[in-house]
Amino acid sequence: MAEREADIGFKKELVKKLLSSSFRDDDTKIGENAARLMAEMLKIFVQEAAERSQKQADSEGCDQVDIEHFEKILPQLLLDF
Repeated sequence: MAEREADIGFKKELVKKLLSSSFRDDDTKIGENAARLMAEMLKIFVQEAAERSQKQADSEGCDQVDIEHFEKILPQLLLDF
């Protein structure tokens, strides 16, 4: 399972494109370490969102996570990050 988890995540190229799309200056560059760290942070963010959404669904007695569960945990998740 540890091998499988190593494959799951965001590609550095995608992270670079996402970040650079919000830069005002086209000359701004993203280093490899910054892209790798941001990809790891996004991975943790998504995992945490999934976990909190599951807990919210459980607390409401639901067997399945719906968008409503995600919407309920999102404000606190954003504050925590």
